Amino acid sequence: MLQGVNRKIGLILALLSIGYLYMSYQLPTYPYIPVDADAVPKTLGWVLLVLSVALIFSKDSDSEEQKAKRRIPKKDVKALLGVGALLLIYIMLFETLGFIIMTVLFVYFCSWFLGYKNHIVNAIVSIVFPIALYSIFVFMLQIKLPQGILPF
Repeated sequence: MLQGVNRKIGLILALLSIGYLYMSYQLPTYPYIPVDADAVPKTLGWVLLVLSVALIFSKDSDSEEQKAKRRIPKKDVKALLGVGALLLIYIMLFETLGFIIMTVLFVYFCSWFLGYKNHIVNAIVSIVFPIALYSIFVFMLQIKLPQGILPF
């Protein structure tokens, strides 16, 4: 039944999306907010479920060429693990330090780790991007993000 990589990955993603949807439907709703905090997680969960079912039913021919494409070089594995470590630090300190500070640090150090050398542009982007996102979510969409140690 589960022959082929697409079917196996599709099944794993379907199970993951069902669990994700279950948890997103457990989020509390808040009155007087135009876009509730559970809108994005529910939408993402349903999109993931639909795409994973499509992946299960897609044609899959496992050729030698595809097997060769799936081999990840050691250098890329180290980069993935490094970004994963940065992401784990981001998640652990997100509530404490807040969205803006952690996102600035994450974007800057992740770009630096992946080899981006223009530090001035990197610093500008890593400051402007989180502030713009924070402004959109808090002021336009009225979705609260963790402020952390910042007073606003």
